Formats: sequence, C-alpha cells, structure tokens
Amino acid sequence: MGIFTFNDLLNHFPHRHVDKTNINFINEIIPSTEFVQVAGTLLNIETVGAKRSKRIVAQLKDKTGFLELTWFQSLNWIQKMLEPGRQYLVYGRVSFYQGRPQIVHPEMEILNDEKKEGKAFLEPIYPTTEKLRSKALSGRQIGKLTYGLLGMLSEKDVPENLPDDILKKLKLLNRFKAYSQIHFPVNIEEYDEAVSRLKFEELFLNQLRMVRLKSQRHRLSKGVLFSRVGDHFNKFYSEYLPFELTNAQKRVIKEIRNDTATGKQMNRLLQGDVGSGKTIVALLTMLIAADNGYQSCLMAPTEVLAHQHYQNIIRLLKQTPVHVDLLTGSTKTGARKNIQEKLSDGSLHILIGTHAVIEKDVQFKNLGLAIVDEQHKFGVAQRAKLWEKNEMAPHILVMTATPIPRTLAMTAYGDLDYSVIDEMPPGRQPITTVHRYENNRHKVMDFLRTEIANGRQVYIIFPLIEESDKLDYENLMKGYENLKAWFPEPKYWISMVHGRQKAEQKRINMQRFVNADTQIMVSTTVIEVGVDVSNASVMVIESAEKFGLSQLHQLRGRVGRGAEKSYCILLTATGISNDAKERMKIMTTTTNGFIIAEKDLDMRGPGDIEGTRQSGILNLKLASIVQDRSLMEIARNLANILVDEDPELKSAENLRLKNYLQTQQDKTAWSRIS
Repeated sequence: MGIFTFNDLLNHFPHRHVDKTNINFINEIIPSTEFVQVAGTLLNIETVGAKRSKRIVAQLKDKTGFLELTWFQSLNWIQKMLEPGRQYLVYGRVSFYQGRPQIVHPEMEILNDEKKEGKAFLEPIYPTTEKLRSKALSGRQIGKLTYGLLGMLSEKDVPENLPDDILKKLKLLNRFKAYSQIHFPVNIEEYDEAVSRLKFEELFLNQLRMVRLKSQRHRLSKGVLFSRVGDHFNKFYSEYLPFELTNAQKRVIKEIRNDTATGKQMNRLLQGDVGSGKTIVALLTMLIAADNGYQSCLMAPTEVLAHQHYQNIIRLLKQTPVHVDLLTGSTKTGARKNIQEKLSDGSLHILIGTHAVIEKDVQFKNLGLAIVDEQHKFGVAQRAKLWEKNEMAPHILVMTATPIPRTLAMTAYGDLDYSVIDEMPPGRQPITTVHRYENNRHKVMDFLRTEIANGRQVYIIFPLIEESDKLDYENLMKGYENLKAWFPEPKYWISMVHGRQKAEQKRINMQRFVNADTQIMVSTTVIEVGVDVSNASVMVIESAEKFGLSQLHQLRGRVGRGAEKSYCILLTATGISNDAKERMKIMTTTTNGFIIAEKDLDMRGPGDIEGTRQSGILNLKLASIVQDRSLMEIARNLANILVDEDPELKSAENLRLKNYLQTQQDKTAWSRIS
C-alpha cells in the first residue's frame, strides 16, 4: 500500500468516518438501512458448509432482536478472535438474506465502558486489503496505529509549509491540526476544515512547481535565436498560402514568433480542435526556422499521419526551394542513408516522421525546432530524445487535437506556455450528429447509399477492444463481410485498414479511398488522427457506446472537411448503460471540443484522460481537479503572485516553503515535458 514510513502512514487518509456514539437497536434495521452499528452479545458461532462454500455464521443479540453475522474469509483467524457470550460493538453494511438482516465481514470490537458511555469521536475507516486483514491489519487496526502515531507527534514534527499570509488570507488550519482532524475529527465540520486545508496544500504545491518551472525557463533557459522572418516565410505567406488565415491562427503565430525571437527556449502547447488548422501554423513556424538557417522536425504518432503531413506539406511547398523528406519505420535503407546525408550537410530543411526520427543514427546539422503532433501518444522519454538532437535545446511546439480541459491543462501541462486555436476556418458547415440504435440499421444503410449516389464517400469505424487483437480482427472482418452484403461489388468498392496490415498495404488502401477509387472506408480507430478526405461526408461509428467522448469527437472530425453537408451517425446496441446514453446525448448536442473535453473529465475523471497517467502529475491524494476546480484556480493565482514577487523563494516569509520543496524534491517524480 506504499506505507514504509511514519510520514506515509500519516498520509494514508481514511476514506470515511463512522459516528461510533450512535448505537442502533437491531429492530430499527429496515431494507433501506445501508450501514449500521449495534451492540450486543455474541451467540451460536458455527462453521457451515464445506470447501468453497465454507463460512462462519454467528448471532448477535440485543434486547430487541437477533442479527446474523457471516464470514467467508480468514476463517481460522476469525474463529480464534470471537468469544461467545462476550459483548461486542459491531459495525458494517447491512444486507438481507431470506428476509433477515445480516452483516457480512462486520467490523467488531469488544464493548468496553468508554464505548457504552459514548465518549468516542468520529472513528476513521481506512483503506486496507484482504491480505493485510488476514494478518490482523484491518482498517480499524491501521486506525489504532495512526492514533498512536499522532499521540507521539507535536507541531514541530509536522511543521507548517505554507506562508503565513496565505494561511491568514484563506483562514486555513495549521498543518499539524489539519492532520489530527482529518484522521480523528470530533465532528464533520472539523473534518471538512482539515480536508479543505490539505487539499489546498496539495493543489498549491502542484501549481507552485509548475509556475516555477515556467518562470525558470522564461528567465534562465538558453534557446536558439530566430532573429528574423525572411524570404521563405514571406514569399510563401504572400504568394502560395492557399487561404486566408483565421484571426486565431494569426494570434498563435505571433505568440510563437515572440517566443522564438527572445533567445530563450520556446516550450509551447498548441491546442486546437479537429480541423482548426494547426498544421499550417506548424508549417509557417518551420519556415521561420529555415529563414534563420535552422532545420525542423515534425514527429507524428502513426505512419498514416506522417504520410498525410508529408503529402500536405510538399503540396504546399512545391513552388518553393524548401526541402522536405519523410522518415518512417518503412523507409528503405538507401533512402534512409540519403536522408541522413542531407540532414548532416544541412540541405534538408524539414524532416517529417514517426518514432524513427528519434533513433540514435538520425543526426541533424542544426535542429532549431521540434514539433510533436498528437503529443499525448508519445511518452515523456520519447519526446525528450528529440530535444537532445542539438547542442542547444531546440524550440518545442507540442500540438494536440484532443481538447484538454482547462483545469487539466493547468495541472498536467502547467509548465508550458499555452496557445489555443479557438476558431474554425470559414466555410465549414457544422456536422449533424445523430444517434441510431441497431434496429434502425437498414435506414442508416439506405442513407449511406443515397450519399454515395450523390458522389460522396463514407467512413465506417469499428471499435478496438484493447485486450484482444484477435477479437478486434474478427469483429472487423465480420463487419466487413456484412457490409459487402449491403454494398455489393462492382456497384460499390470498399477499402479496409486495420492494425494487422503491413504499412505499405495500409497506405495503398488509404490512397484508394483518397483517390475516390473506393466509396467506403472500413477501419478500426487507426483512422482517428490525420486522415483528410474532403469528399467524405458521413462517419458511421459502430458500437459507439464502446468509445469515450474525446475519441468520438476525434472520429467525427474526419468528416466535414469539404464544402458539402456532413453527418456523423452513432450506431449502438439497444440496451446501453445510462453513462453511454449521456455520452450519445452530449455528442448529438454539441460539436465544441472544449465543452466535450470538460464533460469527459466530469464523467471519467482525470485518470482516464489520455496522456495523464504518464505525466505522474495527477497523483493527487485528496484533491480532485473535477470537484475542486475553484480551489485549483485560487491555488494557481496565488502561486503566480508569489513567483512573480519572489521567483527563487528567497524572502524570509517564503523560506519554509523553499525548505519544504527541497526536502520533497527527490521523493516526487514530477515529469517535465522537456
């Protein structure tokens, strides 16, 4: 359970408290009773059943009736512990068996005079495990250890770590008192007061670390200097840019331009909804790098997406002298060698690729800019390998089309500067999203035929069930065969892309769809990022109940890229859960990725949002970035003020904070994005 020291035990918080002064009578137990505490005499202890169904059953009697107590585990230990005829205080969750109340695996203690007189405070119930219980370390036993520990401690053992002015401003308890009250409060108000103090401490320290990292980078980091905007950028912008940039794109380019002209290293997160035009911002930034004599690298998570970026960028740059190349796992040895030579002599301006670009043998002459697309798909260590490709750290731009809720961005990516493209290019029609049940499949297929007859193309996506590659493949093949019955050859042609295919096969099948040689693309979620076919007007998501909100939103973004009206159809089984119904409702009522991201965070919690597990930053014990948003805002603002006034925490009032952070430094794996 991660408890090795007294400090670990002190930070092992109870998950609930029980008012042990409140003792019920057995005849007060009714079917709606959830937890109950009763006092009585233990009678009739017997072992019932054999082998797997073996259990211990006992009766507890008070003056109003009998309550059955049952144990299925640790039977030898239970038998030694129980004494018939003794009085016990019994606590647990009530269930009914054959109409009679019972408690399975109750918490029990011998009833002493203090308990009878009701002198107890709110008793903490601690998380434990079956294995520990069998070794006599139940939640109650952990409570006794913690009670003993707190009795040995004084305020100097749990010193204050927050500045006095913050404690006064927010009327927070001192730290020692907060720890005492979170474990053993006299009443619920005391408990709430303690939780509030310790939650704030957790969020404030998290934000302070982030704000200081950012401040240190702004003040101290050395970076490549992009001192000018030259011919590559200006000529492309004025002569070859195929459309007018949105105001949001212009704002982000200005932010990037300001960063790269300071001589400090840029470390910026660029967030933009699907189709908002992040790629063109990346390209313009790479042209600024080329104008200053530096190379750029764009790393994408899949070969499909790397190819897509490569095709788009060479198409845009075909009339310019800028040299671009593509490096993936499938690149042949000869071509790889050629790329390496051009990287080394500096004649290659832009390298686009997958993980292949971070391999040891890939060496740049002067890498000035590293861009990571769909950055949550890469681990921290993988990203860091890119930054090591140059003596002076290159500028970093990490891009994501998975909208990150603001609170999560503040927590997991708070050390980065943050840009948002919050405006879609003009002329895009909103995508109509509908939810249809399986029993309406024939109508959905009729609609697809109509769209295809009008010259449009269709995506049909099947879910990935991560545990079973084989099952995914079988589901996909079955779906493919069923589709061929609805759309027979030669009137209709279907492309298929899935994880088991070789990269070349995948590319050919994708290309057939891009060239409109096939009208339907059947795929697993390989298609999720980066596929851009403006003629595709319908996205059908099979078993949509198996997808999370962010993924549904990403998939929907594959259509609506042309001038035609586009549709997303969420096909589900008929008996789906309430959670799944809620997700379908959200998808059909909004296309705003930021609203969807906030709802996703509310529904699933931060642990399940992509990219947060590896960051190690959301290991919050008490605070929740969903429920404690307002507390997080306060913590962020106060951290910003403090670092603005005293970035090195040198002042007398911030000294205790500095000392505390230094003692914690080696204990916490705060991963950094670079």
